[in-house]
Formats: sequence, C-alpha cells, structure tokens
Amino acid sequence: MNEEQLTRMTSGKGFIAALDQSGGSTPKALKAYGIEETSYDTDEAMFDLVHEMRSRIIKSPAFNSEHILGAILFEGTMLREIDGVPTADYLWNKKGILSFLKIDKGLCEEENGVQLMKPIPNLSEIFEEANRHHIFGTKERSLIKLANPKGIKEVVAQQFELGKQVAAAGLVPIIEPEIDIFSPEKEEAEKMMKEEIIKQLAALEPHVKVMLKLSIPTIDNYYEDLANDPHVVRVVALSGGYSRKDANEKLARNHQLIASFSRALAEGLTHQQTAEEFDHTLEESISAIYKASIS
Repeated sequence: MNEEQLTRMTSGKGFIAALDQSGGSTPKALKAYGIEETSYDTDEAMFDLVHEMRSRIIKSPAFNSEHILGAILFEGTMLREIDGVPTADYLWNKKGILSFLKIDKGLCEEENGVQLMKPIPNLSEIFEEANRHHIFGTKERSLIKLANPKGIKEVVAQQFELGKQVAAAGLVPIIEPEIDIFSPEKEEAEKMMKEEIIKQLAALEPHVKVMLKLSIPTIDNYYEDLANDPHVVRVVALSGGYSRKDANEKLARNHQLIASFSRALAEGLTHQQTAEEFDHTLEESISAIYKASIS
C-alpha cells in the first residue's frame, strides 16, 4: 500500500470487481460462463479455465480504471500471470486498478445463527506473499443468518481481530460480515451488527484503516455514518443473491456505498461470445454498476 493507492481507494469514483471465486464456487461460476463440469477433470484444469475467464474480463477494454477502483482476487489468480505479467502488477501497471486478496478459508458450521470463518493457517506467509505480489488489501467473509446477539458479536470480533493483523502487515482489510439477504431477521441483524462494528471501530488505533463489505441494508443509507468514520476507507456492498438489476436499484438509493459485485458483474458473460459480444456485455454491466455506485 502507498499513499497514491490509499487516496485512490478513499476518494476515487468507481466500484470493486469481485473476481475471487474459490474451489467451492468455481464450478458454478464456470457453468454460468457456459463451461460444463464435463469440460475438466482436475482442479488444476478447472482453475486454469477460470483464470482464462478472469483474464478475459481483466483484459477487456470495458474493464478500466475510469469505472473500477479495485479487484478482489482468489489466491490462485494472484499467483498466475496475464500476458506474462503477475496478475496484480498487470491490474495496477496496465489498468490502474488495485488488487485485494481473498484470504478466508471458508465458513464453520452454523452456530448461534452465524457462520464464523474457519481458522486461516500460515497467515504470516500469506501476508508475505500478498506484499510480494503488490496486493493492496485483503478480503475475509463471515455469514450472519439470524439476529442472535452472541453470534453477531462473535462474528464482528473475529473479523476485526483478523483485520488488525492484516493492517499490521501493511495491507488494508475488507471486513465482510455478510448478512443473508433472505434472513427473516435481516433488519434486526443489521442493527446488532452495526452496533458491534461501531464498538470495534472505536477501539482501533488511530492509524488503522479498514474497509467494510456489507449486504445492502434494509433501510436506505443505514451505513452512511460508518462510511464517515475516520478509520473507514470505504464501505462496499455485495450483491448477495440479488439480480444485477435489483442490486443496482437498491445500491443506487444508498449514498457512500459502492458495489463489490461478483456474480452480478459477470451476469450474461459466456465463453461462447465473440470478443465484440463479450466486451459489449461487460461494458453494459460495468456501466450500470458504476452508475449505481456513484449515486
């Protein structure tokens, strides 16, 4: 991280592209892209195919710094290259787009209405690798399903504890306590989560900077005060299962909330499209998400 990058992420116009599908979600992403599971028979072949898909997105003229501030990468993407250049270097040097690394290793079984993050082994090695590849920040996801005070407190505490370790390594953490958009207690869970986030932000050392990745709130602009906290670089929103149209409509009603979409970003893209068709579809997607993000 440097001051130029921090300034860009703090005040630049645009959104974050989430290109971080891991082993569990990759087959679904490839299928949506028009590649069936019968097209590959090993994990390595699967990850090669998804890297081709991500490379095609990143190399597209539509994928540019005018609309996109950052991209979240899976570890395998960080370790691979685009046109002979490490992915994060390609993004920053050729596109002016910052890179984040997904570092969580999935979720524990549900307890107290939430799913905590699984332990992350070899954290120091992950941080070293991220810095070596010129990564700006990290992303780590938990899931809240019910408005359970004990569970929500545990999720937020775990997120911030990891976030402080990320910050100490010179990286900016994206803290992501996702709330299930289909939860029957979504609004109450949002209230509890926000209270816990405020407590954790207040306890941070003055120099520590974090980002928040949250489900789009039930009440418009509910997270605006979080965005104004001096510790918070940016508050970004996940699409969380909404269609791109619905996610954009909801996002546009929330000031100081920008997109960090994955599935919604790639909606409509297929392996079979010509370069012209692919770029046109991606351009329409990026334009709509950007417009919703700067509202």
